[in-house]
Amino acid sequence: MYKMEKKRQANFQRTKKHCYVKLGSRQKSMRKYKRASGRHNKTRQKWRSRPPMVEIGYKNQCSTSGLINDKLPILVYNSQDLNKVGKENIIILGKIGNKLKIELVKQAVAKKMEIYNLNIKKFMKEVERQAKISKTETKSGDKK
Repeated sequence: MYKMEKKRQANFQRTKKHCYVKLGSRQKSMRKYKRASGRHNKTRQKWRSRPPMVEIGYKNQCSTSGLINDKLPILVYNSQDLNKVGKENIIILGKIGNKLKIELVKQAVAKKMEIYNLNIKKFMKEVERQAKISKTETKSGDKK
């Protein structure tokens, strides 16, 4: 048997992306890959110092495709969805309101589950800060 090589990660970019804002040099939403074409294009000719082009061989293995940190992602919108999540899964919070998000995060922390698209410490610190601000506003509002 031969030894499996680890495939390199490629950051596919447009040719001359750094030269033009419209090709996404600063704005991520404009970063769309288009194949290098043209007679003298060095990227198409696969010169050594140029960005790589999309080719066969860059695709992930089927066994790891769709996994995040070797765990299967599950989209969570409510507490019922959260109950379905196990230790072998990772949580992705859907578009929900702040009240429900706070509740779901507290449940997930209690069960020691991992949330992919949320920094828990930063989020809880921001929630506590907002609560303090609202308390001081209500106290000052009562005095007037």
